[in-house]
Amino acid sequence: MPRMLLAWLIGVCAALHATDPAVAQAYPNKVIKLIVPAGPGGPTDILGRLVGDRMSAALGQPVVVDNRGGGGGAIAARAVASAEPDGYTLLFGNTATLANIPAVSKGAGYDPTRNLAAVAKVMDSYMLLVVRPDAPWKSVSDLVAYAKANPGKLNHGAAGAGNLTHLGGELLKVKAGVDFVAVQYKSSAEFNTALLGGQIDLAFDNVTSLRPFVDSGQLRALAVTSAQRQADFPAVPTMIEAGVPDYVMTAFFGVVALAGTPAPVIAKLNAVINDALRTEALQAALKKLGAVPTIESPEQFAAFIAAEMHKWSEIGIKVD
Repeated sequence: MPRMLLAWLIGVCAALHATDPAVAQAYPNKVIKLIVPAGPGGPTDILGRLVGDRMSAALGQPVVVDNRGGGGGAIAARAVASAEPDGYTLLFGNTATLANIPAVSKGAGYDPTRNLAAVAKVMDSYMLLVVRPDAPWKSVSDLVAYAKANPGKLNHGAAGAGNLTHLGGELLKVKAGVDFVAVQYKSSAEFNTALLGGQIDLAFDNVTSLRPFVDSGQLRALAVTSAQRQADFPAVPTMIEAGVPDYVMTAFFGVVALAGTPAPVIAKLNAVINDALRTEALQAALKKLGAVPTIESPEQFAAFIAAEMHKWSEIGIKVD
């Protein structure tokens, strides 16, 4: 390489590194858009607004929530993936947008491990595997044994192909070596009604939706999908404890930006969000959702997203 070109490249690199502190110090100097992959009023929107309010107070600039529902969240993710990599357009991503959809969809239109940059994980939650209390299965082992003896006879309720309510059953089929039929509904409220009425046999859903039914005895919880037992259901085993090896399924939320966003900007956002997660107000809000705050570095969150993508890709299904 000619000496003059080499010297120029070294100078450019030095200049870029020299401006890093200035980039972090100047950011933000205008409104930040936080795209939420859901309509107003739901848990995703409520949590996104709570986080956005805390970010706004700490950063001194408005953080405006932009609701982009539809496509299971893919519309919102694609909007961020096509924005400028300057930290002013962020995604309040969740399990669907950052793992499920890009892993199992034939046309997601983005890859979170390549097109998006992890900023900060916000929370982890879990799902419950439930059946009716009059069902003959008192444990996951009972359910698996029946499914093995009667392949294709059980019906599993799901709220759309490719989301966690669907993939929870698909993961059980792979890990336990069983087969049953996924019956798709428009929402978890619909399949929970079907389960209560005996039209389907089992379902996976989030703790917020299922807690009233379990607490009232209308549904029986066979297992939690987290790696450890949960304080809200101390007598309910994990899927692994119940005999399904390597079965962990978490519902998570986190903030991501476009790939190429300056590292100092991502570091600043990560610090602000992690500070917000340490406040009693946000911890109390998360507890109501059956979730716990998760304080991680951008690198840790990125590794988690990559692992989730790999896990769901490995189950071997593709949806439109």
